[in-house]
Amino acid sequence: MKKLTPVLDRVFVTREKAEELTEGGLILPDVAVVKAAKGVVTAVGPGKQAPDTGTFLNMTVEAGDKILFNKYEGVEVRLDGVEYLILQEKDIFAVL
Repeated sequence: MKKLTPVLDRVFVTREKAEELTEGGLILPDVAVVKAAKGVVTAVGPGKQAPDTGTFLNMTVEAGDKILFNKYEGVEVRLDGVEYLILQEKDIFAVL
C-alpha cells in the first residue's frame, strides 16, 4: 500500500474471503454470496480528538487485529489492486 494513513478514528480493513460453498457443498453464484463481516486491520488512524483538550484518544484496535464489524458500514476502496474497507472505530464490534 502507498503511504496512506487513516485520519482520526478511521481504520483500513481487508475483508475475509466470503463463503462460496454451502454446508452441503453447493457452489453459490456471485449474487448469492454474502460479504463477510470479519477482517484484518491493516492501518489505524491516531484516534478521536477529545473536545475539551484536543488530545487524541487511544484507539482500541491496532494493525494486524482480526475484527468483527458491521458489514453495512464503511466505504470500499481499491488501492494498488487491493480492496480495503474504511471504517470508523464505532463500527467495530469485537477483536477476535
